[in-house]
Amino acid sequence: MTKVLPVVKLATKVAVAGGAVYVAYDSGLLGGGEEGAVALSKATAAIPPAVNEWAKYFGFEFPAAPKVEFSPVDAWNSGVKKSIHALSVAPTVLCDYTSQGLQYLKDLTK
Repeated sequence: MTKVLPVVKLATKVAVAGGAVYVAYDSGLLGGGEEGAVALSKATAAIPPAVNEWAKYFGFEFPAAPKVEFSPVDAWNSGVKKSIHALSVAPTVLCDYTSQGLQYLKDLTK
């Protein structure tokens, strides 16, 4: 019995993780920016009514959601884009810094 329990726990975790990946892929979250924006708009339209329904069912009362001044759709994956841009210009910048350093060392030895 004790040897079966870790296997069942592992299988449950793998099944939950696989299901989460499938749902994310099926809803378009793993696609491009346009598909992600569509999925985000669907989620923002569906989640508040569902939360309110469950809150009424269990008797909870949630405070009103704060208003967001920026659109998350506009900032979708901006950090990823900046990181990829930094990686794409890194060889050029490294070459420039190297040539500047070599020029500095040549000037010092004159």
